[in-house]
Amino acid sequence: MEENQWNVKLRDQRRRSRGALDLRIFCFTILLSLGAFLFLLFSLMVFRESFRPILIVPRISSSSAMAMSARDSRSNNNGGSHPPLKLYDQVVFPDHVLLIIHQNRVPTLNTHQLSCLYEHKLEVPSEILTLPVLSIDRDDESNLQIARCPLPPTSYSHPRLTSMANKPEGERSDDGDEERSVKLSEEVSPPHWETLVYEAMTDGDSVVVFAKGLNLRPDRASDPAQFLCVFGWNLSKPKFIFTTKAITAAQEVIRCSLPLSIKTKPSKSEGITVSIKTQTRGILASVAKLKNQNKHRREKPTYKHTMCVCTMLWNQAQFLKEWIMYHAELGVSRWFIYDNNSDDGIEEVLGPLRQAYNVTRRTWPWLKTQEAGFSHCAVQAQRECKWVGFMDVDEFFYLPSTSHSEGPPLIGILNEQAKEVGEVRTSCHSFGPSGHRRAPSKGVTVGYTCRLGSPERHKSIVRPRALDRALINVVHHFHLKPGFVFVDLPRGVAVINHYKYQVWDVFKAKFYRRVATYVADWHDKEREGSKDRAPGLGTEAVEPPNWAQQFCEVLDTGLRDYVMGRFMDTETRLLPWE
Repeated sequence: MEENQWNVKLRDQRRRSRGALDLRIFCFTILLSLGAFLFLLFSLMVFRESFRPILIVPRISSSSAMAMSARDSRSNNNGGSHPPLKLYDQVVFPDHVLLIIHQNRVPTLNTHQLSCLYEHKLEVPSEILTLPVLSIDRDDESNLQIARCPLPPTSYSHPRLTSMANKPEGERSDDGDEERSVKLSEEVSPPHWETLVYEAMTDGDSVVVFAKGLNLRPDRASDPAQFLCVFGWNLSKPKFIFTTKAITAAQEVIRCSLPLSIKTKPSKSEGITVSIKTQTRGILASVAKLKNQNKHRREKPTYKHTMCVCTMLWNQAQFLKEWIMYHAELGVSRWFIYDNNSDDGIEEVLGPLRQAYNVTRRTWPWLKTQEAGFSHCAVQAQRECKWVGFMDVDEFFYLPSTSHSEGPPLIGILNEQAKEVGEVRTSCHSFGPSGHRRAPSKGVTVGYTCRLGSPERHKSIVRPRALDRALINVVHHFHLKPGFVFVDLPRGVAVINHYKYQVWDVFKAKFYRRVATYVADWHDKEREGSKDRAPGLGTEAVEPPNWAQQFCEVLDTGLRDYVMGRFMDTETRLLPWE
């Protein structure tokens, strides 16, 4: 009996000993793991200089308004921090991917400082493909920059950007120390251009929203009841968005009332995302951030300028100097240039001009949106411009009856208009190559002197306050509010010389694409015989025989003579734009 009790006690003691040993082993393992973790953490902190930082901005869905920052993780060790890069969104166009970037307090990045990176979706580890940026641009009126990347090759992701920040042009470090990377995540594919809300701006107690893909009829108002405007920092979360009803709807422009919270505190809503909700498609993808035009809403318009001009252009830099200098002589004092993806060195031309002329260049990457761009410009200009002309860079006002008048002649004509006149229309004469095979060195006004006999269409100068709230326009003219009328200026008072059919090397660029929404590109067979096309031309950019002598029915040297007498230096025989 005693022996059995002794054996039981011995077994219990052994169990307790083994339990204590297991507990000690367990505690030792925990301590060892904790030590290893702390050592690894310490190693990462001490030796992080050996790692190349690739920082990723999570993709903001197309309905999100919160842009995230990608900051250089090494900024505390290099004597100063890099300015933050913010990648707002991407848009997929037919021939490139547009990346919208925000970078404060730095000059425009150049193509040597950014690259487009693509990850192979099917390979592990993923193969990285690096391609050069197609172009980089910056807006005069914001901190936004845009980069254009090639479309991703098959099986590759949408691009992200790597930035060689603060490096001189053309210099890159071998170890990548200065390289930063930003991208949008792959959770939601970037929106395609065909259906997209792309701009939004306040206008008094309303917001004007610009959207592609609404498929509304041109030159007429549509039923606004089918649309709502949607506001929010993240439109994917319905609990945190506001909606308001549309007031007007026409073409690519929807006007809605502003939510009360934005009316009362407009500064806090700057940059909020705005979209359109339709009855059939829900909330549309949007990259439109609200731009507050109401900073001086309670003040009366200042009308600093009697006459301003809006234009939308693509690769027309060679004409800008002549166009701006000439129209300044007539009385134009403010220019709004909407640049539709130019790559012909437009900034090099505008830089010196800005020292003497009030010129603003707005980056406008949206394809075939001239009507919407003119509506945008009308809202933009209404507080500082009494009159605004909408014209192309190859169009020049000619005022025969005031050629020898004192003071700006165009201002005199506008000041004579009655208060109920909301729009002044001017006929256009279309000039041909006038025998030239190369662009005339003294400019278009002196070089081209032979034109068609009959005028084609017209262009307009409008009072922005007289425009209909729907902002309907067909490029050549706008719809007016009730109570306002338009007048046609006699051709003896004013006409536009439209240097439409220039030498072939200049003219053939029209075949690439056109900026108007409802006008077919010239390489398309649609409306091949319309007035929007050159007579006798097909859909291919092939120079027809005897092009230099075509479109020549009337010799017209009126504007040439005025320019030679008004602008030419009597000693050098040079014009100021030569």
